[in-house]
Amino acid sequence: MKIKKTIAIILEIIPVICAPLSIGLILSKFDSPIISSVIAVTMLLGFLGFVFFILGRLLAKEEKAVRILGVLDILATVAVIGFYVLIFFIMAQ
Repeated sequence: MKIKKTIAIILEIIPVICAPLSIGLILSKFDSPIISSVIAVTMLLGFLGFVFFILGRLLAKEEKAVRILGVLDILATVAVIGFYVLIFFIMAQ
């Protein structure tokens, strides 16, 4: 049971770290092919926060840490979607 909890926590931390990292890299002055690749991967992982939320709930839904990280996973997904909506509106003007 402890292994499932650890795996669930690790899985749920991924989008929580990736979403702000990708947005921070997009807004930074750095530009290289490697950073573009990192942005693409972290943005995708940040967007897939709802998948990690579901996986975490399946593995250890009774754990408090998993529940808190689950909320942060959903917020990571919302942040990525909100960022793209904001960019869409900016580009439309």
